[in-house]
Amino acid sequence: MKTKEFLRCLKKELAKSGDEADQAIAMALCRHVRADLNPKDTARLHVIFRRIARQRGSLYVFNLLKRLEVSLSLRKPSLAVYDHTLHLIGGAQKYGCTLAQALQDDFDITLITNKPVGHQHLKDWYQLDLSCCRIKTMPIPFYEAGKKEHLDPAAITSRRMANPFHLISRESGRYDFFVNNSMVEMVFPMADPSFFICHFPERRPASYFYVDRYRHLIYNSRYTAEWIEKKWHLRPGIHLYPPVDMHGGPAGISKEKIILSAARFDPGGNKQQLRMVKIFAELSARRPRLFGDWRLVLAGGSPKENPYLRRVRQAVTETNLPNVELQVNISAAELMDLYQRSKIFWHLCGLDRTEPELIEHFGMTTAEAMQNGCVPVVFAGGGLVEIVENNVSGLLFSNKAELVRQTLRLVQESQMLLNMGEKARRRGAVFSRGVFTGRARELFAAMLKEYRMEA
Repeated sequence: MKTKEFLRCLKKELAKSGDEADQAIAMALCRHVRADLNPKDTARLHVIFRRIARQRGSLYVFNLLKRLEVSLSLRKPSLAVYDHTLHLIGGAQKYGCTLAQALQDDFDITLITNKPVGHQHLKDWYQLDLSCCRIKTMPIPFYEAGKKEHLDPAAITSRRMANPFHLISRESGRYDFFVNNSMVEMVFPMADPSFFICHFPERRPASYFYVDRYRHLIYNSRYTAEWIEKKWHLRPGIHLYPPVDMHGGPAGISKEKIILSAARFDPGGNKQQLRMVKIFAELSARRPRLFGDWRLVLAGGSPKENPYLRRVRQAVTETNLPNVELQVNISAAELMDLYQRSKIFWHLCGLDRTEPELIEHFGMTTAEAMQNGCVPVVFAGGGLVEIVENNVSGLLFSNKAELVRQTLRLVQESQMLLNMGEKARRRGAVFSRGVFTGRARELFAAMLKEYRMEA
């Protein structure tokens, strides 16, 4: 019996087993299976696998079998990236998709989502070619009933409620590597190794919390790492800054008098676009000559039904200002064009907030703006202070008065705006996609070598 056929038959047999397995024999087993098997060897290995299953469990044995298939080059290693909001435009989603693209040459990759999304959507949004990756849509019945685009894990408040994400847990066991990029702590990883990408520890649900079951905990900023330890009492493992790839070409591109905001229109209003409209209206009223030829452009992704976006639209109408624009769900190319043409970038996330989860965890769009020579004026907190060097590559503020003052400095001092724009461009390169991709490939190459049981 050939090795591949034997392993397939053994998987079928082990589906009947529910006991636990012995790692002591695992490495020797890999060497033992490398040759084609005769009937005597097949019988001996069957006994060994049964012994392992009794001590470690069938899940361990299934994962061991997967490792053997990869070690013996019977197939390409598989990797799944799960994101329950993949159908929405966002920085966290771009993080997961860029990771998938970086690894697609070495892994057979599947993107798991709960709402339909196509390859072309992802290419338009993030300028990423993921055609080598499969997209698997797995609707979750609990959320389908309400027909909402936002699948809120916080809706599960106790163990008296069934965990709707168990179907994703089961799916995770089909892959060699499983990456949870969705910030859903309720997904139990059944693949080994498994990775939980923490963009911020927003909650520790009393119902189902499985982050401590992942072998690797990846974090996006030092700010996030600090709160992982404080809120989850877990030690963060791998620091991987998000990929920023909005380089708009060389300096010297003609800039316009645009103050830009690029952030999703979060249903909870965390990005504070509504407040931006009001502040810009106040500036325009107080300094009409100074701000009369400036525009405020608010760009970002949004679900179809979004009460907060309706409030922002209403505020724009009420100000009666022709120089305030909303650009919703635009493509990456359109956003790039805005970055290239804008002089100032506003980011208010965290202003007048005390809850750590409402302060920007990193700030990908801030780094994107900087890569295009757009000077950031951003809140002095969270991950933003890891990006912007105050008074060098941008300006920080702690309250509304400082925001107004810093903006006025840039509007009134054209040379300062120009010089700071060049320094912002250089600083933004530190967070480029190339840096992210190189780091990701290095990390996963080392883990894949270990997975293959290589010396």
